[in-house]
Amino acid sequence: MNTVKFEAKGTFTALLTPFQKNGEIDFPAFDKLLRFQIKNGIIGIAVNSTTGEAPTLSETEKLELIKRAVKISKGRVPIIAGTGSYDTKKTIELTLKSQEAGASAALIVSPYYNKPTQAHLYNHYKTINDAVDLPIILYNVPGRTGSNVLPDTQLKIAADCKNIVATKEASGDINQILTIIRNKPTDFNVLSGDDGITLSIIAAGANGVVSVLSNYLPKLMVNMVKYALQGKFDKSREIHERLFELMNVNFIESNPVPAKAAMSILGMINEYVRLPLQSATPESKKILREALLRAKVL
Repeated sequence: MNTVKFEAKGTFTALLTPFQKNGEIDFPAFDKLLRFQIKNGIIGIAVNSTTGEAPTLSETEKLELIKRAVKISKGRVPIIAGTGSYDTKKTIELTLKSQEAGASAALIVSPYYNKPTQAHLYNHYKTINDAVDLPIILYNVPGRTGSNVLPDTQLKIAADCKNIVATKEASGDINQILTIIRNKPTDFNVLSGDDGITLSIIAAGANGVVSVLSNYLPKLMVNMVKYALQGKFDKSREIHERLFELMNVNFIESNPVPAKAAMSILGMINEYVRLPLQSATPESKKILREALLRAKVL
């Protein structure tokens, strides 16, 4: 069992899962990405997230990825397991198995497809909280789940659930995020779920980001967030302006398709994704290449 201390503050990477052309996981590439992240100062790594194409991974694959990540990390950074689903019981089971595999925390997306009410969402997270003893990040991404965990619900969860230590807020609603920041308990942290607004919400009191862009530009994201948390906003804004176009073009197609294409252009991994996703179009790759050139990283 992993004993790496977890603090929801700084830059975390929602790690991509590299695949081979035949759709199998490219484990050597995965290992290389992890080492690259750690070398470049990432605070923690989320495995089996949306960016990692978790919906297409089997439970066996998910647990193997966590075990490999823990082994490679060697206690240097916490490994966060994406364990959320639309089934509370299965979410608990996978969270417990992930903890046994060495995860230091869990990233749990709100239930999707079955459209729970706010009361249902609260009970989902409270039930998970009471069943496990592991730090949990609530992940709110209405654009993918079809339901929004509203501020009052998140704040009630924060107050009542000792294991739920942070929210990854990807609602895109600045007023919602600022409401949570203003009213949250002091020991509950807010992490940006969107690279592009990270600087803005840290300026308002947020604590960091779970990033897509940091898959291929970890050091720059680490520094942008570090400077912002230190109140050195001129330095942080300089990096933000350099990366802002890339933060946006990472979503010109469904995540993580553009990010994998960008990393392929940079010679880091193959661009292969699993169905139903497909590799980026030639037009998207052209846009990505031009953005990488303008950011002076290619």
